[in-house]
Amino acid sequence: MSTFSGLNTALAGLNAARTGLNTVGQNLTNVNTAGYTRQRVDFTAIGAPARGALSDLGVKTGQGVGVTGIARLGDAFLDARVRAAFSTSGYANVRADALTGIESSLNEPGANGLSSQLQGFWAGWQDLANNPGATAQSAVLLQKSATLLHAIADGYRALDSQWSQTRGKAESLAGELNATAVQVASLNDHIRAAGAAGLPANELIDQRNALTARIAELAGGTVRDLPDGTNEILVGGSALVSGNQASTMKLASVPVRMGDGGAVTLEWARRPGISIDLDGGQLAGALSVLAPAAADGTGGAIAQAAAAYDSLAVKLAGVVNGQHVAGVTADGTTGLSFFSFSPGVPPAMGLTVVPTGASGIAAGAPSAGGKDGSVADAISQLGNGPASPDTLWTNTVVRLGVDIKAGLQQAAMADATLNNAVAGQRSNASVDIDEENVNLLSYQHAYQAAARVMTAIDEALDVLINQTGRVGR
Repeated sequence: MSTFSGLNTALAGLNAARTGLNTVGQNLTNVNTAGYTRQRVDFTAIGAPARGALSDLGVKTGQGVGVTGIARLGDAFLDARVRAAFSTSGYANVRADALTGIESSLNEPGANGLSSQLQGFWAGWQDLANNPGATAQSAVLLQKSATLLHAIADGYRALDSQWSQTRGKAESLAGELNATAVQVASLNDHIRAAGAAGLPANELIDQRNALTARIAELAGGTVRDLPDGTNEILVGGSALVSGNQASTMKLASVPVRMGDGGAVTLEWARRPGISIDLDGGQLAGALSVLAPAAADGTGGAIAQAAAAYDSLAVKLAGVVNGQHVAGVTADGTTGLSFFSFSPGVPPAMGLTVVPTGASGIAAGAPSAGGKDGSVADAISQLGNGPASPDTLWTNTVVRLGVDIKAGLQQAAMADATLNNAVAGQRSNASVDIDEENVNLLSYQHAYQAAARVMTAIDEALDVLINQTGRVGR
């Protein structure tokens, strides 16, 4: 083996140490970069060359060190755990936000809540029973009735507005999902090209991981790594991203309002009419709260709460009219309803008061005299009992309260799980400054040592070339 091969060995050590220094520098400069995964140089010893001619005898040493690659110290299992946690957290938090909005619209308990308005309404009837036919008491009753109906309509209207806003948010999330999928497909293309050229793609993989985590937060799904360095993202059993190709999702065109009926669904743009069954994420949470009401109370949270306002309006009108039609007004008219419904609108929005003044209120029983207030008294007692409108509304508030508390607890637990998953991922992948400083010193000394070897060989070769044969001259 030529003596000059020692220079190549030393040069290999210099190049390896320099690569290590550059990698440490990359890690340290990205210590605060979100989503960055630390890197490490993989070295391998270069063995001695195969024996050549028969005269090429003697023990041969290796030829130094080689760099086989720059490894990205990520963990596929931890990455998958983070994506699953993002999916669960995204679903739970959208539902929690919707439930919090419903809770705010209830105004219970409080002076502006329906419970308080119902009590005032029944008290108005009791005042009228004590002063049948009185103009002042009749006006107060009509005013309290109007206030109650406005409160019912406002509660329904708030939920209708929340439903529309949530649907708009779902459309926005679908648009973001499509845009993110396109970015992942583009990164897949660049990563595959880098791998084919023998270039590292660690930073591109970091960017792709951040985007796939966002897709999981938006729509759940499963990520599968492919042999060429690209990946595939499956949502609802079909590929959202496959290599450098991305598919497009959209919300179905109907319903666009809460009262349209039917469920809001997500579908592939290339296959309209076939809904996508999401397994998590913010979109799944939004679609769940946008679902129509169900008779057993398991429908979408917003529509289910709106149905409670409709039920209250129907119940209130039914029990009050049931007594009022049997009463008689001051001028002897009987068979009059106190409440009516406007056609073509939900009961909570269409409930109206029929009388416009004292003459239209049937406070007394027929043939009991003009000063009788027995019907008004009977109506004032309708707020009591297990079948009363008050009990119906109380049960609604209690049920919603339980659902809201459960939803908030689920969101808190999902966030805790996400924080733990992210912490585990970061503890494995984030840059440790102390560790990198140790590596920096190690590579620095390795570089100096390789340089010293090169210097020693250079000096030996100088003696051999320039000073051999000078003895005795």
